[in-house]
Amino acid sequence: MSLAVLVLTLVTLQRLGELALARHNTRRLLDQGAVEAAPGHYPAIIAVHGLWLATLWILGWSAAVRPAWLVLFCVLQALRVWVIGTLGPRWTTRIIVLPAGALVRRGPYRWVSHPNYMVVVAEIAVLPLVFGLPWVALVFSMLNAAVLVVRIRAESQALAGTRHAGAR
Repeated sequence: MSLAVLVLTLVTLQRLGELALARHNTRRLLDQGAVEAAPGHYPAIIAVHGLWLATLWILGWSAAVRPAWLVLFCVLQALRVWVIGTLGPRWTTRIIVLPAGALVRRGPYRWVSHPNYMVVVAEIAVLPLVFGLPWVALVFSMLNAAVLVVRIRAESQALAGTRHAGAR
């Protein structure tokens, strides 16, 4: 197995595991009375991310791996784990809000309102560069930016109602 295939396999398995975790957390949160905000944009997010990964498989599976970009991508994965771990059972891929829940203000959320999106923006640009595909990085960065404009606006609006509940 080539290094490119190994990297793509690990990223694919990671993303599938995260979708399972997100589904579990979403169900649990909804059972606790949480509500989903702005679900209409979710298919676009799934499409962008799915097409990004499929494009990387199609074009990158036989590529030479650029070690410096791979190291940066690994750093981003550590940040991703930190974000997910900080949110714990509140982490989902959807906008799920507990009306009486306090906003998370620990971990990377002490410094940045949306650290998960910062990591995702960087991942979408960096992983194609691992395989020497700068145009894939550019195209999918632009597509991701378009869906994130909608997403961050909707999430900020949904979370505005929980700001009075205090901080954790």
